[in-house]
Amino acid sequence: MKTDSVQKLRYTGETPILPGCYLRVTARIKAISGPLPTVRIAGWPGQAGGSGMSGVTTFGPSVTLASYGEVLEVSAIIGSGPRTGVDMVWGDPVLYGHLGLDLTGATGGIVRVDDLVVEDVTSVFHRTMMDWVDVRDYGAVGDGVTDCTTAFVAANAAAAGREILVPDGTYVLNGNITFEYPARFVGTVTLPTSNYLILRRNFDIPTYAAAFGDEEEAFRRAFQALLVFSDHESLDLGGRRIEVTGPIDMASAANQTIYEIRRVIRNGQLNVVPGPAWDTEVQTSQASYDVGQPTLLSAVSNVANIPVGSLVEGTGVGREVYVTDKNVGAGTITLSQPLFAAPASQTYTFKRFKYVLDFSGFTKLSKVTLTDVEIHCQGVASGVLLAPAGETFHLKDCFVTKPRDRGVTSHGRGCQDLQLDRCHFVSDEQAVDATARVSLGFNVNANDAKIRDNRFQRFGTTMVLHGNGHLIVGNHWFQGDNVTDGPRVAGLVFTYPNVKSVVTGNYVDNSFIEWTNEHDATPDFASEFSFGGLTVTGNIFTVNDAASWFSWIVVKPHGPGHFIQGLSVTGNTFKSLNGTTDRVEQVDNSIADLVRGSYRNIVFDGNTFNGVGQVTQNPVTVQFDQASDAANWTV
Repeated sequence: MKTDSVQKLRYTGETPILPGCYLRVTARIKAISGPLPTVRIAGWPGQAGGSGMSGVTTFGPSVTLASYGEVLEVSAIIGSGPRTGVDMVWGDPVLYGHLGLDLTGATGGIVRVDDLVVEDVTSVFHRTMMDWVDVRDYGAVGDGVTDCTTAFVAANAAAAGREILVPDGTYVLNGNITFEYPARFVGTVTLPTSNYLILRRNFDIPTYAAAFGDEEEAFRRAFQALLVFSDHESLDLGGRRIEVTGPIDMASAANQTIYEIRRVIRNGQLNVVPGPAWDTEVQTSQASYDVGQPTLLSAVSNVANIPVGSLVEGTGVGREVYVTDKNVGAGTITLSQPLFAAPASQTYTFKRFKYVLDFSGFTKLSKVTLTDVEIHCQGVASGVLLAPAGETFHLKDCFVTKPRDRGVTSHGRGCQDLQLDRCHFVSDEQAVDATARVSLGFNVNANDAKIRDNRFQRFGTTMVLHGNGHLIVGNHWFQGDNVTDGPRVAGLVFTYPNVKSVVTGNYVDNSFIEWTNEHDATPDFASEFSFGGLTVTGNIFTVNDAASWFSWIVVKPHGPGHFIQGLSVTGNTFKSLNGTTDRVEQVDNSIADLVRGSYRNIVFDGNTFNGVGQVTQNPVTVQFDQASDAANWTV
């Protein structure tokens, strides 16, 4: 019988209230006679020492009995945290509770309580207690067929800072997906190449590899996301070795053609897996050349089959001339450099090397950096092919190991302001005689390259540089072999006569600096700046077991009438071991000679010579004693 305004019925035993535990208290009650009361679940929260906890809710929602004899069920949830659905939040310092019910309303009525049940319903809150959401809870089906795009979007929206779980299975996505929160992939996803997956909180190759189930595809997708707004400026390879089975078309992966915002790829290795995908494509074609259009081949047969980025070989073609573009309809090819002595018509050979990172599909690409990355070419692939246009491509603290043909290639002007810093280039021709090697470290067509503190090991040629404004500082390149009295080949080649460049503090080892004008369609001198603007200072020049006619500085004009008008060679050390070198400098007049009488502003001073037959000094100071007064002195 209800006798008080609030009639309390409690279980006198102590029901524990534990952190993270949620209890549902349920009562079954029916009215027998008299006024009909209102019923609610209630309790008393107890603390250590037996005192009650004040300031917390001690009852649940009320239910009014509507008729006699009808069994009514009333319930409430008690727990330690303020989660949705919890009626009484009893957190610390509550340790236990006396649980039961309250009867409120009119007095005098008689009721019967059939049951009072206390049950653990913590499992109801497991999803919100866990720090992750499952994409399956939002409709994703990992059957490899069902489109799960909407489900992934919904899971991301619901995560609210929690991790997003992609469980076992294959999930088809047909749209762009951005996860704002950390993602954990047990299963994998498939995605059209035109769409992207952005993982903003774990933007790294290990996570993308888990997402796509393949490291090579993961690299493509992560690079694609890097160029979309991914909230990251760099892609971390996570120290992983990525097995690369074929050239990576970086423009196709990115699904873009122009990009000029700084982006970085760092911390890992791209390791080539040998296979036919790396085979060099070779084409031959008849074509016409006119010096009036110095970078164009016309009437090119078979032009459709000649890949952009191919090396061009033929009579009168200088070193490192590439196909920059082609027009199939017009039958023309655009060249990276003019040809110095090409006939009006001839058959050319076009060789398309295969590069691990191929950026040639971009129209323009600037401000891309590779840092702490090794490109291991395994002697079957080349390293990096730059975009046809762009600025400040940067390799820093990288290794380019065993390229078959080329380390870094510019087939256009994507090398403007190229920067190589503290990199190691190691050829695959260590045991090959110097004159038989065909590999090349890198080339430059544009201006202002900064080549600093690098090491180049036994390439056929280390670098070929067109343009001007280059800084070659603090490098070591060596191209020796085991041949006694053997010939040596050029290590650094300048192909622009008025080069305006500095070669300072380098170790030039068993190779020489060659200075030409081979990238000039009209190589004869014609009212222009001739060879000049070169400063060679503070370098170490050495050679072992070389022929006596070897020299470290060679000027090779490709047309008559040229001269030197500004050359400074100061503070260098020249040393020949196991043999004597005739002199440190020479003119290669196999094509044309220099006009010696037009030389001006040439300085050779402060150098040291060891094992060199003829010391070079200019200007020369001669001590002379004149014994008596005379109008004319003979010195």
